[in-house]
Amino acid sequence: MEVLKYLIAMILLLCGVGIACIATVGVFKFKYVLNRMHAAAMCDTLALMFALLGVAVIFGISFTTLKLVIIITMLWLASPVSSHLIARLEVATNEEIEKECEVEE
Repeated sequence: MEVLKYLIAMILLLCGVGIACIATVGVFKFKYVLNRMHAAAMCDTLALMFALLGVAVIFGISFTTLKLVIIITMLWLASPVSSHLIARLEVATNEEIEKECEVEE
């Protein structure tokens, strides 16, 4: 049973690391700041969830797991909201946004 627990935790942790790597590639690949921010914001939320769930599986049902669930909940609430506010600030303050958002045909 211990082997299965650690196998599940390892899979969750590797998923978190893989998603974080994908987010890093997205941040460096995209040219426009809002695209880079979207890649980072969406993937970091998911990567943190997988990593913390992997740690929660290792600890089992305990007070530490409850703390990790609370951390996951707070991150899932705070990260998208803060990303949205930063994106709105970029749109409001960028004077050349029409030039950067033009669709190339």
